[in-house]
Amino acid sequence: MIKLLDARFVTTAVDPQGYPPGHAVEVAFVGRSNVGKSSMINALTGRRKLVRVSNTPGRTRTLNFFDIDLEREGERYRVRLADLPGYGFAKASKAERAQWEKMITTYLEKRDRLEVVVSIIDAEVGPTSEDHLTLDYLQDKGRRILVVATKIDRLPKARRKPRLQALAQELSLPLEALVAFSATEKLGVEEVWDALLGAFGDAARL
Repeated sequence: MIKLLDARFVTTAVDPQGYPPGHAVEVAFVGRSNVGKSSMINALTGRRKLVRVSNTPGRTRTLNFFDIDLEREGERYRVRLADLPGYGFAKASKAERAQWEKMITTYLEKRDRLEVVVSIIDAEVGPTSEDHLTLDYLQDKGRRILVVATKIDRLPKARRKPRLQALAQELSLPLEALVAFSATEKLGVEEVWDALLGAFGDAARL
């Protein structure tokens, strides 16, 4: 059982000089715009407004860092979350998109404390071409990846498991490597934290 103790905003950054210091292990969240990334982070942290949820895709334009303290089975952990700008936002200018891409790839390639990247896809829509490209890129860079299928509540319960099986097959993943998630129904919160803490080992323990 996961018990969330505290969640707080740390800082915003656009380059390595702005990355927060300290030794908290980090997990980054990536996904296309409007995939439910902000709602997912809020659900994971037990805070409704830790991350601003907007109806306008592409609102996040910087790297935003948050520290989360939690407890599981009597052990305390601290994890730093990095909320990255969503990709595939068509209304951004070409120059803006190039600037975001450089900011994101620099972080994903250079950040030493980054332990896991949560790649978010829409369970109903399925992986887009940009989702596939992102996963290929992360695998090429040797990053540990956790794939989360958000908005699973939009599917009838009878369709959820078959949909996850189809998504896992399309992404060439074992079914256990794909977590179903719903910020609305609070589904998948424990499963995501269990996967992350399992990947961190003792590094996140206080």
